[in-house]
Amino acid sequence: MNLQVELASRKGSLILANPVMTASGTFSFGLEEGHAFNVQELGAIVTKTVTLRPRSGSPQPRTAETPAGMLNAIGLQNPGVDAVVRKMAPRWSRWRTPVIVSILGATVEEYGELAARLEGVEGVAAVEVNISSPNARRGGMEFGQEPDTAAAVTQAVVRNITLPVIVKLTPNVTDIADVARAVVESGADALCVINTLQAMAIDARSRRPAIASGFAGLSGPAIKPVALRMVYQVAAAVDAPIIGCGGIATGLDAVEFLLAGATAVQVGTATFANPRAPLDVLDGLRRFLDEEGVADIGELIGAAHERRPAESPATS
Repeated sequence: MNLQVELASRKGSLILANPVMTASGTFSFGLEEGHAFNVQELGAIVTKTVTLRPRSGSPQPRTAETPAGMLNAIGLQNPGVDAVVRKMAPRWSRWRTPVIVSILGATVEEYGELAARLEGVEGVAAVEVNISSPNARRGGMEFGQEPDTAAAVTQAVVRNITLPVIVKLTPNVTDIADVARAVVESGADALCVINTLQAMAIDARSRRPAIASGFAGLSGPAIKPVALRMVYQVAAAVDAPIIGCGGIATGLDAVEFLLAGATAVQVGTATFANPRAPLDVLDGLRRFLDEEGVADIGELIGAAHERRPAESPATS
């Protein structure tokens, strides 16, 4: 059974032993999770988003449960890129599993500077460009909602790094395919689809927003149908590998995203209830392939597009 997938080949290869990854923001920096399982069994690890300088994050409360999901407004708490390079990258360099560093800047220039600081750092296999976080006071989603600004950030990163560049898209847009096309045309090697949906909750007793900052990002099973639809749309719009993200908790979830056009998947919110969720997804994916007699994971990627029914006269 061949589970190997390729996410980049234009600059430097990014080949994963299997298509299951962790999602940024839910797995810290991969250094504390060894007590739950061997993280090197995964296809890749994506770090918490890193900024140019350390951030302490948003005020409490900054998480809340919702039906079939959760809200978070962590505020991109992180130690800053220099600490990541100095303290964490040397440990990653001893792993066989690729580590992809998520980055976010407050300006286009900051994105370029972050990329430059990660260039040539042993232990960093690629960067994931966060132009989609709804929880950044500056940067993030504001750069990902318009094709021109998304393209400008992508170009700034691509110019400053020779590692593969993955761009994480926001669902909080009118047409995600337009943004996807602009980003790929600007040099992105792959896309991650999607980040959280902007949402909120209100505490009826206090009569105030449940999250201190008001709005937050909605993740978990509740957003899976939206994420699946957007992966399908983007796969039809661009010729680039796509990483599906949003509500994935089982092997069958992963299969659905692959059929929609994803080359790999990320597991995020599911890890809060089940730290072994990424491995469970991988095990479930293997079982599906075995039961269906699929010898190569590539047979699934985009297969749903090949079987679209012809339009009926009533809908044409």
